[in-house]
Amino acid sequence: MALVAASDASVAETPANYPPRSAVIGWMLFDWAAQPYFSLITTFVFAPYFATRVASDAATGQSLWGFATAAAGLIIALMSPVLGAIADASGRRKPWIAGFGAIFVIGASIMWIGKPGDPALILPLLIAYGFATIGVEFATVFNNAMMPSLVPPDKIGRLSGSGWALGYVGGILSLILVLGFMAANPTTGRTLFGFVPLFGLDPATFQGDRITGPLTGLWFIVFVLPMFLLTPDFPAKLSPRKAMQEGLIDLRQTLRELPKHRSMMAFLLANMIYTDGLVSLFAFGGIYAAGTFGWNTIQIGSFGITLAFAGTIGAFVGGRLDDALGPKRVIAGSMLLLLLSIIAILLIDRETILFVKVTPPAPGGGLFAAPAERAYLALGCLIGMAGGPLQAASRTLLIRMAPQDRIAQYFGLFALTGKVTSFIGPLLIGIVTAVTASQKAGMAVLVLFFVAGLALLARVREE
Repeated sequence: MALVAASDASVAETPANYPPRSAVIGWMLFDWAAQPYFSLITTFVFAPYFATRVASDAATGQSLWGFATAAAGLIIALMSPVLGAIADASGRRKPWIAGFGAIFVIGASIMWIGKPGDPALILPLLIAYGFATIGVEFATVFNNAMMPSLVPPDKIGRLSGSGWALGYVGGILSLILVLGFMAANPTTGRTLFGFVPLFGLDPATFQGDRITGPLTGLWFIVFVLPMFLLTPDFPAKLSPRKAMQEGLIDLRQTLRELPKHRSMMAFLLANMIYTDGLVSLFAFGGIYAAGTFGWNTIQIGSFGITLAFAGTIGAFVGGRLDDALGPKRVIAGSMLLLLLSIIAILLIDRETILFVKVTPPAPGGGLFAAPAERAYLALGCLIGMAGGPLQAASRTLLIRMAPQDRIAQYFGLFALTGKVTSFIGPLLIGIVTAVTASQKAGMAVLVLFFVAGLALLARVREE
């Protein structure tokens, strides 16, 4: 919570026609409330657990998780612009956040059933994961659409970066909570801090890993409340039925006119491609580490905590650079750093770093004791530092380019381009991994996404 107090006071010191500081902090806490789902479920704890303990093997688990991510992404892509247009017509944001937040909480809570080694649970788990992902992503669309009403245009970058940084802090604390007090090594029965798991969670059946589902749901309920209580919503303009009619008409008009706005088209296409690459990178980074180095939950979670610290710094600094240099430069720099990091990761395995032989990890060795593990950790920190600014600056750039009376609709299009091909990255990773039986070959396809994203971004004008 110290980050809120430490965030630039200018974010909150806004003119009289903007809401008070408490409203801004309430909005920022949405990122805090939602981020543990991405940290605990999709990246560092549950996804690697599913791939290595529920599925028959890591490669099969990675491909199945990829297919489920792709299916959820396709649904999000198709529905986001429609829902955004309806929200713009109705004027309200909070009812949508509440409804989709409920879907998220229910889906995440069901993941508790995922006992290890039970193939009958694979399909229900993937369906629950899909529902939870759809819920949290749709809720995020409408939360993002509230930004222009909170601060002046010249402070949007800081607001976005500070919100993203606060989200990373929430992710860090949730990882510390799970790894330090709940998820235990099944061999020793002890957590990262050497404790017996809280609430009698059984290490043998990996209840500490499975509790991340209900925990992320409860976390969201508690920490999203300030946004509902303190942050003002847009006033209602139309009835739900009328809003649906007007919203669909307006969306049709926007889509018809969009090809005329070449810069916006280029940005949305670039966002479509590089977001696909980034989401795939985060979704499979933990799974890749589990398969390459044999890391367990505590090792992957510790890796996640380190990355989240790096991401917090990156997002906070990136928000300042956004206002100073413009979001386009921040996006380009972040993508270049991600591209170089992925290439370097592909040149690392248990026994080599950039073609140089090194000592492989020893069974029962210390945390990140092997040179290859430390190299992977360092590159992961670079990815964490670049990922936050990339995402925060992207939503800032959209706000600067989009008509303010259609902001939710454009955030719907933003989500569409971020999700309409989001199944392609996980699908390609899943297919290439399945065909080659190589996790490294599957991850290599991500290089293409950032190269193409950089090429399209070059055609975007910020204003």
